[in-house]
Amino acid sequence: MEIIGKFLNGAKLLKPRIFKDARGYFFESYNQNTFSELGINARFVQDNESYSARGVLRGLHFQKGEYCQAKLLRVLEGLIEDVIVDLRLGSPSFGHFKKITLNGEEGLTLFVPRGFAHGFLVLSDGAKVFYKCDNFYNPSYEGGIRFDDPSLNIDWSLEGLNLSLSDKDSALASFEDYRKEPIFEYGK
Repeated sequence: MEIIGKFLNGAKLLKPRIFKDARGYFFESYNQNTFSELGINARFVQDNESYSARGVLRGLHFQKGEYCQAKLLRVLEGLIEDVIVDLRLGSPSFGHFKKITLNGEEGLTLFVPRGFAHGFLVLSDGAKVFYKCDNFYNPSYEGGIRFDDPSLNIDWSLEGLNLSLSDKDSALASFEDYRKEPIFEYGK
């Protein structure tokens, strides 16, 4: 496993070493010792998997307070446009976003630190996304920012897609509302 990208003061894009032959492929997707050597010391306690159809946009989500989560995610099948937003007040990249295309072929893994909002848009007919979390999910501590917030100005690849959002994601707060009462602080 190697780091092939670092951005927004803590997020990392990782590439596994994939062994392929006529039978198929094999790669180690997670090894606590290897990740620790790469500077990722999160202790993951929960695994999640989602399947979404083409045009589904999930996010931008985060967990607050004692249920704040770091995530380690990869696409098992399909193609997504993944977006993370730094919500840590005092971070040099506060309010900035990073957009990354992930697919089920390359095995690329994205580490999203605590204090980030996360979301993705499915660009293929469907996509299966797997992610590890370093804290347990608690619905009472959910938070989120609207995917189309004008102050973030995220340029989602929506052309040719019939966008599908949950009612919950359609009603998320604006980044300006978050900025008035920020939850996360850089370095804490």
